[in-house]
Amino acid sequence: MKTGLLCLCILITICTSASHQRRKFPEDFLFGVSTAAYQIEGAWNEDGKGENIWDYGIHNGVGNIVDMSNGDVAADSYHNYARDIEMMRELGIDVYRFSLSWSRLLPSGFADNINEAGIAYYNRLIDELLKYNITPMVTLYHWDLPQKLQELGGFANPLLGNWFEDYARVVFRSFGDRVKLWITFNEPREICLDGYGSDNKAPFLNAAGIADYICAKHLVIAHAKAYRLYVNEFKSTQKGKCGITFGVSSILPLTDSEEDRLAVELRRQGDLGIYTNPIFSKEGGFPKEFAERVAMKSSEQGYQRSRLPEFSDKEKEFVRGTSDFFGVNHYGGSFLSATDGIDDRVPSLNNDAPVAYHTPDDWPKSVSSWLMQMPNSLNITLARLHADYNNIEFYVTENGWSTYKGLNDDDRVRYFRAAWESALDAIEHGVNLKGYMAWSLMDNFEWAQGYSERFGLYEVDFEDPARTRTPRKSAFIYKNLLKTRYVDHDYEPENYIMSIDEGH
Repeated sequence: MKTGLLCLCILITICTSASHQRRKFPEDFLFGVSTAAYQIEGAWNEDGKGENIWDYGIHNGVGNIVDMSNGDVAADSYHNYARDIEMMRELGIDVYRFSLSWSRLLPSGFADNINEAGIAYYNRLIDELLKYNITPMVTLYHWDLPQKLQELGGFANPLLGNWFEDYARVVFRSFGDRVKLWITFNEPREICLDGYGSDNKAPFLNAAGIADYICAKHLVIAHAKAYRLYVNEFKSTQKGKCGITFGVSSILPLTDSEEDRLAVELRRQGDLGIYTNPIFSKEGGFPKEFAERVAMKSSEQGYQRSRLPEFSDKEKEFVRGTSDFFGVNHYGGSFLSATDGIDDRVPSLNNDAPVAYHTPDDWPKSVSSWLMQMPNSLNITLARLHADYNNIEFYVTENGWSTYKGLNDDDRVRYFRAAWESALDAIEHGVNLKGYMAWSLMDNFEWAQGYSERFGLYEVDFEDPARTRTPRKSAFIYKNLLKTRYVDHDYEPENYIMSIDEGH
């Protein structure tokens, strides 16, 4: 296992941006915002759209949404996309990362029935973006599988890769002449662990330690099928790039003990490595140490074979190297320690790789229980990935902070500014970071939290049928960054807002 990370992280933490006063992002660095189809589009059953797993789960009382809301209307971007693009123009962004609704394009999930109204909607959106020189970065899948495919097993079905490849072909044919940045899957861990290994997200399967691992293999192969399809049939004429995005938190050992360092590495492999290792590592397949641990645990628990499926040599070769860039969704981090006292389901990832989480009391906390601001965490995360995966091209495809309603979001401003300085640290340390996308353009349906938590640069009035959008303070701060590309470490909030009002 890799145990040299601690020194690297200590070095990174010492080399913080506090020693700098005013630094500038490279001129070719791409700034943008991100959204996801189910969270903003609404129009859940309009113009031929099929049912997806969130539609089905929430309408049938399966999903436990804290405010009992849903995404039926959400921010109503299906009807308000022109206003969304107007907001992007107000900010001055370079890139808009958004996802396609699989069931809006293929209502049953299968490519025999293409919904032309869905094609037309995304054509209008893409064309309007390009009209104003905003680059579309399109995610094929952001958690909203067509329900008909879920009834056939979803990501637990080995045919998922074929279904995804067919869907990707329709998408590349329809939009690839204009879209040059593709992401296959958003956050594989959350798809598999939260949707199949728990009941936190759709399809709420809750079969821990088995279904989540099956999902992991099938998802990675589906990604590779879509990537190789693009390379073999479309890339030579469309000239685009195709990658994948992972949710990556900064996790560091609580102490310098061998036990803590090994526990963190094993957990990193179970959380992230089972998705990244098959694609980006030289050896391919699932990480060796984690695979050995699950095999041992499976045998002790009476299983006849490991709960973690294996990749054949042919599958390893097929998946290896299937990404042009590495997308990073990053929010925060924590310290981890080894523990023998965890009380969790058997089997489960928490049982296979048990750790205890620790966060200092003085770390800023958002309104989301999972989101705390770890100092310099974006730099720490990117440096680790850079060291692990041979200087691949990176994009920060999500980064954000949750608040309650209200336009004066100083906590979000402080978080963003720290993240931008951390990104600059990473660039200075040699990380090949090409772009940064804030989550999110506007308030949206935040999955199990409904509309109780807000991540938007723009506040959405969900009580207003028009879904009025209003810029928050953070929107003006982001606008100024995009205009100047400078981050001033010693800025004062009051003076900063005044300078914007005066047009400087």
